[in-house]
Amino acid sequence: MTAVSALRKTANRIDAQTPAHRDRAIDGLRALALLAVPTGHWMLGGFTLDGDSGNALRNASPLSSFGFFAPLSWVLQMLGIFFLVGGYASVLSYRRHKGSTGEWLRGRIARLGRPVLGVTAVWAVMLPVLYTLRVPGTTLRTGSTLVIQPLWFVGVYVAVTALTPYCIRAGRTMGAWAAAPLIGSVAVVDFLRYGPYADAMPSWLSLLNLLPGWLFAYQLGVCWGDKRLGKRGGAMLLIGGAVLFAALLTAFHYPASMVGVPGEARTNSHPPSLLVLALAAAQSGAAILLRDRIGRLLRRPALWAPVVVVNLSAMTILCWHQTAMLASAVPGSLLVGTVPGLTSAPDSLGWVLARAAWLPVFAAFLVLIGKYARGFEAPWTKATRGRRAAAGVLAAGFAVFALGLA
Repeated sequence: MTAVSALRKTANRIDAQTPAHRDRAIDGLRALALLAVPTGHWMLGGFTLDGDSGNALRNASPLSSFGFFAPLSWVLQMLGIFFLVGGYASVLSYRRHKGSTGEWLRGRIARLGRPVLGVTAVWAVMLPVLYTLRVPGTTLRTGSTLVIQPLWFVGVYVAVTALTPYCIRAGRTMGAWAAAPLIGSVAVVDFLRYGPYADAMPSWLSLLNLLPGWLFAYQLGVCWGDKRLGKRGGAMLLIGGAVLFAALLTAFHYPASMVGVPGEARTNSHPPSLLVLALAAAQSGAAILLRDRIGRLLRRPALWAPVVVVNLSAMTILCWHQTAMLASAVPGSLLVGTVPGLTSAPDSLGWVLARAAWLPVFAAFLVLIGKYARGFEAPWTKATRGRRAAAGVLAAGFAVFALGLA
């Protein structure tokens, strides 16, 4: 049997085992948003070498050299879609659950928490080993920062998931307009921190955008799953979000990049600015309008099978994709030094082309790592209480170290 025939047979088997009631469009949108995370980090993040520290790696970004690269971040920043489908799936899961709200929430938190605990515990063990192997301390600090960065999402996602019952009530009272106060809240905070009184505002003010900023798309997803948001609302979101996005860029001079750019005073994503919500609204509207078409497209086994694989490995992809990139970059910096597209400075178009060529290598490392890391997503039925406690202590230690660096 050829490889193509084997893949076709596997795809057909996955398709045949999929329940008829499975919403393929929602799974497809989630897979798309998931894959955008490693692609964005791999293409919009790079390194420079510090020769004075033994070819140590430091973080760098092509966005510092190429302002015209910013529109790529509009495509790769798909957390709005992720929160949208998260809200959609949560309301259906909550409705099906027969136990208490507390039991439902504990189950959701456990599914999110196990992989995070796994990656941070493993890195806590790896750090002293790598240091003993003479990996520069600067490289270890850079790696720790990269690993911890995507994990902020899990904490925020847990918080918005805990608010699911309240989102459902708000949706039943106000319909899709339940998301309007959230975007209004972010707009007020943005006005205070960027408006005429910005100098008098405290530095922590931006943190007030953290919860409503990401809850916005989640609330839309809850309304969508509860059948309180349809195609008419989707069209309004697409048009309104696009108009607001353009206005914020042109008239209010928001930074064009959806991710942070080294050296820039303002950032859109940490915490989210009004521009992020405008993009999330437009993306959500497009997703709602394209849902039926996406569902029909994913009736093809060859397209559906990869979606299933990505969804089954969701937390593994999120938690380990930076480790996959570092698995290439750290040995490259130690053994070779400057490697085009890998450890060379991201300041030329040649770097962009070379980094694109490295993406399959990073993906291969992620698949290899995921073969072993996938076990962290399953319930830890064989882990003793002592092992769980040890993993918790290691994870907490690494988190404190990495967050201190960040």
